[in-house]
Amino acid sequence: MRSTTGLVCLGLVACSVPLNRLAAQNTVADALREDIEFARRKVYPALVNIAVIGRDYTEGRSTRFPAAGSGVIVSPAGHVLTNFHVAGNTVRITCTLPSGETIPASVVAHDPPTDLSVLKLDLESRKRDTALPFATLGDSSALAVGDYVLAMGNPLTLSSSLTLGVVSNTRRVFTDFTGTEVDEVDLGEGEKTGLFTQWVQHDALILPGNSGGPLVNLKGEVVGINELGGSGMGFAIPSNLAAKVLNQALTHGEVRRGWLGVNVLPVHKLGLDTGALVSFVAPHSAAHKAGLEAGDILLAVGKEKVDVRFFEQVPVFYQQIAEMGPGTRVKARYRRSGTERTCDVELDRMQKFLGKPAEFKQLGLTLREITAPMALVRGFPNHDGVLVTGIRPGYPMQDARPEIRAGDVILQVNGKPINSAKDLETVVMEATGGHELAVNYRRRRQSLLTVVDVEREKQPAGGHELPEPWLGVRTQVLTTKVSKALGLVARGFRVTQVLPWTKAADAGLLPGDIITALDDDKLDSYRPQDAEDLRLAIRNHMIGDDVELSVSRAAPGGWKQLKVKVKLQEPPTSGPEAKKSKSEAFEFSVREINILDRSRFSWPKDQKGVMVTAIESGGWGQIAGLHIDDLILSVNGMKVTDVKTFDAAMAQIDRQHPETVEIFLRRDYRTHFVFIEPQWEARKK
Repeated sequence: MRSTTGLVCLGLVACSVPLNRLAAQNTVADALREDIEFARRKVYPALVNIAVIGRDYTEGRSTRFPAAGSGVIVSPAGHVLTNFHVAGNTVRITCTLPSGETIPASVVAHDPPTDLSVLKLDLESRKRDTALPFATLGDSSALAVGDYVLAMGNPLTLSSSLTLGVVSNTRRVFTDFTGTEVDEVDLGEGEKTGLFTQWVQHDALILPGNSGGPLVNLKGEVVGINELGGSGMGFAIPSNLAAKVLNQALTHGEVRRGWLGVNVLPVHKLGLDTGALVSFVAPHSAAHKAGLEAGDILLAVGKEKVDVRFFEQVPVFYQQIAEMGPGTRVKARYRRSGTERTCDVELDRMQKFLGKPAEFKQLGLTLREITAPMALVRGFPNHDGVLVTGIRPGYPMQDARPEIRAGDVILQVNGKPINSAKDLETVVMEATGGHELAVNYRRRRQSLLTVVDVEREKQPAGGHELPEPWLGVRTQVLTTKVSKALGLVARGFRVTQVLPWTKAADAGLLPGDIITALDDDKLDSYRPQDAEDLRLAIRNHMIGDDVELSVSRAAPGGWKQLKVKVKLQEPPTSGPEAKKSKSEAFEFSVREINILDRSRFSWPKDQKGVMVTAIESGGWGQIAGLHIDDLILSVNGMKVTDVKTFDAAMAQIDRQHPETVEIFLRRDYRTHFVFIEPQWEARKK
């Protein structure tokens, strides 16, 4: 009894501590919830879900693709901060607020080196007269490890989400595995980001789709723009860096940076406390012209002391130079072989890495203009010419001999230098007196010459053989086992389907009939490899001929023998002979329908329309959601019954350039609408 009482007392005493702690924890939790709610109210209404139509230039054609990300409104005028990898290389941007309001946006400036873009909402298109919500940029330098932060965004396109985490590191810099150099993030085609960035590392969950969304402190301030995430870690661009990009975008419509033209490394392995080790000097750069060399210890540039002891300080150095601005003249102080020296430097302007892309539909060619940084990284002797990024099959460039490939550099066409897309466009338009282009191009260190026949005629897809006669049925070989299962001793073909509205249907052939002879010629077919025997026997006749089929038909008590006369007819035209058309603007192909289509989809005999047979990847048709085998019934209210009416409707669309093209169609058992929203290109005179 005594021991039991002791246990009870001990239990009561032991429970009293957790209860007290639980009360304290609840108080802390309540306070945190209040802070989270405060921060949410300040920023969440300004969160935007960004839907884009991206554009890519590859394999000889321009393609489009849908994508999504996040962003945050940072001014009452409707300026939005997001990632460049979300909003860059796009033809359409639409922002949706948590309230459900959708507003189109345009680009103010892109800045790949920081992976930031500044957008401007089209406030004139707003249908609401309420004030536009916007968030405030905070001071990211005030962040400390352990601070609570909120990640807001649209993960996996699930709009308007919020997660909680803590700051893990306030100045993360990525290096290679061995820690010997800064490892920038590749945005594609060699475009790098991160040179100026000390990332804010945190553990608030972010997923694909969160890119460009705000990282928020509990004061309700944006302290970062989320960019990367995975394995429980997230990385955001600090708000102080984003604020500098925003300021330049609003002031100049672009980001302008001073550039010295050097790569630097920390000096701690040299036993030094200050300075930066120059590891590379770019040819023809400001540093090269001033006489700086790899191995120099850079001590100061202008009034800015250089202090790069660790990798975390490398982005700070590049930011210092960038903020001096292009054209600034300064003195650089450095140490070479133990001796301090100075030199006068006029800073360059930091150039874009990737040149402008372009497509030449007539040639089946995509290209990219070459910048000096591109030429340097790719090992080109100079930045003359344009880089071939793709050749489209079936177009003139593919047939050039010697061939032109992706990665080649076009230097001249018809003897004229080509350094831009505009240069090539001019030469192609001026090419008179012939339809051939003489193209000089470089492949690695080779100088090659080829000729492109611009106006070559496309070869027909197939031959012009006369159509074979057609019986209008589908059959299977009557194998020995199938014959035995039917209780029949025979060879030939079993009818599996009689196509509706055919001569065979009119003649009274039925599914299940056994065809044993054609015009009294027995069909000795009983093996799978004999499947073509009936077709070959019919092939010996002409369209319009009457043939007599010997038929066994199931009847009560056994099989009865019949003679069925059928007039052979022309087969449905679904192959090369079918009437076809292609929408060049929307990049999909159609053909007229036939008996087989009507039977396959259980359509009525008088069903009209054109069937979608091909949809090019990245075309407007694919983006809008067209499917193979869709049956188009009308286009923007214009009835489509055949290829002729389809072509007429598309011609009108091409003249009018409507914002939305409404396609009414049949898909499987139901009708459906598809809306194509093209980005019409300006017509060239």
